Amino acid sequence: MKNVLLKLGIVFCLVLMATPALAAADLVVAVDTPPRTMNPHGSDADANLSVMANFFDGLLQLSGGEFKPALAERYEHPDLLTWKFFLRKGVTFHNGNAFDAKDVKFSFERLSDPEVSEFTNTGKSIDTIEIIDDYTVVIKTKEPIPWFANNLHQIFIMDKESTEARDPGEVGQKPIGTGAYKLVEWVKGSYLRLEANENYWEGAPPIKTVEVNPITESSTRFAALVSGKVDLVTGVPVELYDKVAANPKLETINRPARRAIFLALGNAPGAPAADIRVRKAIYMAIDEDEIVEKVMRGQATPTAQVPDPATIGYNPDLQRYPFDPAKAKALLKEAGYENGFEITLAAPNDRYVQDAQIAEAVAKYLAKVGIKVNLDVKPKSVFFPEVQEGKHDFYLIGWLDGAFDMGRTYFNLLHTLDKERGYGTWNGTRYSDADIDRLLQSTTHIVDQAERAKTLQELNKLAMTDKIAWIPLHYQQDIYALQKAAQVKFVPRADRWMVYKEISK
Repeated sequence: MKNVLLKLGIVFCLVLMATPALAAADLVVAVDTPPRTMNPHGSDADANLSVMANFFDGLLQLSGGEFKPALAERYEHPDLLTWKFFLRKGVTFHNGNAFDAKDVKFSFERLSDPEVSEFTNTGKSIDTIEIIDDYTVVIKTKEPIPWFANNLHQIFIMDKESTEARDPGEVGQKPIGTGAYKLVEWVKGSYLRLEANENYWEGAPPIKTVEVNPITESSTRFAALVSGKVDLVTGVPVELYDKVAANPKLETINRPARRAIFLALGNAPGAPAADIRVRKAIYMAIDEDEIVEKVMRGQATPTAQVPDPATIGYNPDLQRYPFDPAKAKALLKEAGYENGFEITLAAPNDRYVQDAQIAEAVAKYLAKVGIKVNLDVKPKSVFFPEVQEGKHDFYLIGWLDGAFDMGRTYFNLLHTLDKERGYGTWNGTRYSDADIDRLLQSTTHIVDQAERAKTLQELNKLAMTDKIAWIPLHYQQDIYALQKAAQVKFVPRADRWMVYKEISK
């Protein structure tokens, strides 16, 4: 115990030395992942979108678990390819420029440029963008996209004039949006300071100044919280949860996360994993209940699928294959791998809760049935580009669908790679199955929600039970902690974004 306290004391001193002396903000937050850029299209990572949602608005917004009007007051969907948006009048950007249709057209056209956008799949899906008048825009997609509107809360609208007038470096440093907050200062990797936009179209937010401290190291975040240096912390480490919960000065808030952690596994012809018996053996060799208990300290829920219950296509009837190492060995023998085989498992070590430890546990379970696993664990900054480049046949990753539609998930993560159509952009193992592709493509014309849910549930069963396209592990638990004395009124969002206009004191 003394050693733990000594380490925490040292860490806290380092926090103090690393943090500049600034006037106290009304709300001080420590987040577990820093933003990469202030370009709202430059990163599709949740941590980046979370920050961008304070500086920018989309045509729609996700609030209270529902999609609601934002920069578009309403929209129409007259046919499978057409989306007509009626824009909000009287909105201004932080620089005073008026918001109108030209900014919407510019922002959506910008999505297809890989130099400035990680939303190229959305950009490439658009056929035409027509300005009817200053406050009416019609977007036509190349193919039917039932979830198009549901994705618009994370497609942020930029000021055309100031963006074109600045170089990309400045755009990535100084955001100019219509959002509830303006950026005061950003020291990359250290802190952000935000101030309320008093002219915000929804009304000025209740908290006037916010300081955000990205602290990736869990014990450092814990030290900042215990010391009272921060009011609110995201990503409470599971290994320290009991200490936080027992502290009378602190309050913990838990909620089941939408993000599923799973193993992506390729099926290239001739590879062991091309045989369904091998895939099933790997699945049955992993003791997920023990991972939840020992690695996740009980702060996770086993899952049999990747979509969460809030996502259209979630199938409540799916069940995990049982943990059965004896059966796994028998399946390997039947498939011709009685003596096992060798495979490399890649994983990030700084992205998901206990990600490296989960990968290590998986490797140990597979070793017990004869599969030798070489671990390739690395920072997310290296891992994710490698996934998109198709460098790994077997890796650990997490996902939640921001559009709440399993069709989008499967087109991104499981459809056979088709760069021209924007399919399979996150299918890093290059998994390919004609049956899954065919059924998935049949869902694009289904807009009736009940029919869509039923068809996507069938697809989910085909992929997760019959094909074992992925090996699901668990849903994470979102854990926050607050200083009771700060009297922060905070309700966590399902997408884990920190949207400060929704927080008050």
